[in-house]
Amino acid sequence: MKKLSKVQQKQQALVLSVADALEEQARAEIPGMVQCWFDVEYHLFPGSLLLCFQFENQSALDAATPNLLKWQKRLSAAMLKKGVILKDMRKHLTFTLEGPEG
Repeated sequence: MKKLSKVQQKQQALVLSVADALEEQARAEIPGMVQCWFDVEYHLFPGSLLLCFQFENQSALDAATPNLLKWQKRLSAAMLKKGVILKDMRKHLTFTLEGPEG
């Protein structure tokens, strides 16, 4: 993997802090939420950012799905507080059963 530039390191730290905060909230509020992980291509940041909330099973995922928009709004608001505007918040957070390696 290519070494990240100073700017990309700052972007990574920003994304990690937002992801950690949202993960903590989600674990407290959403039953069956396992972890939050993200994928991003820093040279296309913030457009390439994708946060994923991983669930332990389909029923937990189904139960949480009606709240997806609320969490997308929370991500957008958290990124805005850090000075990053997400043009289409719906593209940047999803609920899944897959882990980061899958």
